[in-house]
Amino acid sequence: MTFLRTLLVSLFSAVVALVGATALAVIAASIYFSPGLPDVRQLQNFELHTPLRIFTNDGRLIGEFGEERRMVVDFDEIPQNMINALIAAEDSSFFEHAGVDPRGLARAAVELASSGGTIQSGGSTITMQVARNYMLTLDQTFTRKIREILLALQMEQVLSKEQIFELYVNKIFLGNRAYGIATAAETYYDRPLSELTLAETAMIAGLPKAPSAFNPLANSERSLIRRNWILFRMRELGYIDNDTYQASVQEPVTARRHYTQTEVDASYVSEMARQYAVERFGDTAYTGGYRIYTTIDSELQPAARQALADGLIEYDRRHGWRGPEQSDIAASLVEAQEQTTTQGLEEELSESPEIRQTARQAAERSQTEIEGIEGDVSNWLQVIERTPNYGLLQPAIVVESSGREMQVLTRDRELKTIGWDGLNWARQYLSPRSRGGEPANASQIAERGDLIRVVESDDGSLRLSQRPDVEGSLVVQDPRTGAILALQGGFDFNASKFNRAIQAQRQSGSIFKPFIYLAALDDGGMTAASVVNDSPLVVDDGSDSLWRPMNSSRDFQGPMRLRPALARSRNLVTIRVLQSMGITPTINYLEGFGFSVDRLPRGLSLALGSASLTPMEMTNAYAVIANGGFQVSPWFIERVTRNDDREILDEATPSIACASCAEGQQSVEIDGKSYPIAKRVADPAAVYILRDMLRDVITSGTGRAALSLDRDDIVGKTGTTNNQRDAWFAGFNSNLVTTVWVGKDSNETTAEYGASAALPIWIDFMGQALAGTPSALPERPSNVVTARVDPDNGRRLYDNQSGGITELFREDNLPSYQARTVSREFEEATGSQGSGAAESIF
Repeated sequence: MTFLRTLLVSLFSAVVALVGATALAVIAASIYFSPGLPDVRQLQNFELHTPLRIFTNDGRLIGEFGEERRMVVDFDEIPQNMINALIAAEDSSFFEHAGVDPRGLARAAVELASSGGTIQSGGSTITMQVARNYMLTLDQTFTRKIREILLALQMEQVLSKEQIFELYVNKIFLGNRAYGIATAAETYYDRPLSELTLAETAMIAGLPKAPSAFNPLANSERSLIRRNWILFRMRELGYIDNDTYQASVQEPVTARRHYTQTEVDASYVSEMARQYAVERFGDTAYTGGYRIYTTIDSELQPAARQALADGLIEYDRRHGWRGPEQSDIAASLVEAQEQTTTQGLEEELSESPEIRQTARQAAERSQTEIEGIEGDVSNWLQVIERTPNYGLLQPAIVVESSGREMQVLTRDRELKTIGWDGLNWARQYLSPRSRGGEPANASQIAERGDLIRVVESDDGSLRLSQRPDVEGSLVVQDPRTGAILALQGGFDFNASKFNRAIQAQRQSGSIFKPFIYLAALDDGGMTAASVVNDSPLVVDDGSDSLWRPMNSSRDFQGPMRLRPALARSRNLVTIRVLQSMGITPTINYLEGFGFSVDRLPRGLSLALGSASLTPMEMTNAYAVIANGGFQVSPWFIERVTRNDDREILDEATPSIACASCAEGQQSVEIDGKSYPIAKRVADPAAVYILRDMLRDVITSGTGRAALSLDRDDIVGKTGTTNNQRDAWFAGFNSNLVTTVWVGKDSNETTAEYGASAALPIWIDFMGQALAGTPSALPERPSNVVTARVDPDNGRRLYDNQSGGITELFREDNLPSYQARTVSREFEEATGSQGSGAAESIF
């Protein structure tokens, strides 16, 4: 008994000594480490790294940028199953302990003693993990562990358990760029947290320990073991019953890699916004949780993208088939491996013949069969998978070409048939201006193993297609505010990131002519009825040879009024108008339309659109005409926010056109917000008359195809540059301005005019954009009057003179009257032959 009593006393003394020593150690550690510890109170307002997000004007996502994909959730948004799963996996006593778990620390101490100063598992609680993730390094050392414990103890005094848990679930890395549980749910299952099954919830809860080792995409077998262990723990802790447990552990792995899905495809605009954010915020643009709301309209943008893509594809079809993208692709991985060059693998293959043998065995195990296709098509599927879509153009591999149909393997792993209606356009491309004959059968177009492109029609059938050998842009602007409502800078952003809407400086051709005419009308020296000679012109421009400009039709029509000259786009008339105005005064006038004076050539070629300008610049210049002469500027950033829109950093206040505002008024209030009034740079009467002249382009000129829209409020101008390198159409009503450019990045000829290449795209878009909207015509200024004129000379006719046409004039700029004439018979009867003037008789 004495021995037993002595032993118990000794053990008790040892325990007391150990506890005392531990307490002293904790106190000593606190005294030693506390001065260098970060302040845990900063976690109360901690800002997580959140990617930059770009939205349309009504809040639909068009882009996301940043290495860390993160969706922040509040504690009350976390499903109870997810809370229970994480507690079961990471810290079963989280809601009871004071920040540390003594049992876990005991395990850590044993590891510390046996590993010589490093910690393997660490026994960290969720609170300690928050301390490490937010405030410490990830080094696995004794010193960091002590600091982690001390911070956890402090944290529990400052923050609630719910706040700590919220910090935890939003910070943890869960693989595949997913930070936080909400992002992981979207990344692996493409669903919000609230819609996950219990098994899927447990799968995500298993990732914090080792996001790579337990990742269901990379290691499905290991992730299943981890998942089912968590479900087991949930049953043991009483969170789920046995039936739920048994059902959940039998579920297969359903995780797939899901990328951020934008709601509206506006990649060129989102890239513009990204560049703005980097210039404005530097590197923090990608992590600071900034949100940029653009002026892009979520309904007009898809219509713009579709219209441009369809138009470029149709252009390409008109010019012929250039052949498959790849040929003779091996169907199976085994065949592909046999055809693969071994250059660069000499060292690996020299080790042992087994290397090649095992690689072949792996390829054989990868064989895949598709219903309707004989044999292994594993390599075809891999080729299709790694070949990107270009807009609506999907990759496909020809399985068989027989007679007048083609069977192809598509991205959705199905065998589909392309009928002759989807193939017979494929005449061989020879040059921009010529094609071969119509194919007789499908095998002349593509054969087995060829990679081609297909487009799905509205009825589900497939048509053969190809990436267009031409590019384009489409810009849509609100003429009242200058806001960009839609912008497509090319056929497809994935195919080419060059933004032609704002980066491509191309000659504008005849769409520049209206500004020369407007300068003449605004100056008062000319009217819509002024007559200018459409005749040959020779100019000494200072070069070695004389300049002899021509009309596109290569003919001359003699004296003609400005109105039909603009409608028919007569080059010689426009040059003579510029000559009469003077180049310098005209350029000074054009500056008011947003044109950079330095980029306008100081020569008569300016009249023909020789200036290299971007589609954005041309669209904005037409917006000034559409709004009645106010100098608006293009803009696309509506506002910039942070903290889920709680903090507004920037908000646009553009100058806007206000025809109803009083002269001298500086600002106008719209929807409770004040905006400066844009400067007037053109006389409203001159603008109104020019707009009426541009209507003739639609009714009787080069834009007649737009009559198909059956609207009385649209006007516009076609444009084509030398050798048909650029094709344009710019047009508008009072609510929308849209400019389409089509051309080749190489500056080679398109072999088409603006009326055939660009105008159909404009019609397609504007038909959708204006559908169901009322006519938007401007109000006629009070000083614009009508008068009858002689169509041959533009002079005004007296009321009692017959014939003539009605024309618009500014009331202070009416043409002179035409002298009255008498018939030859009346001259002979009165003896006043040869005068031809009534005044000589009466």
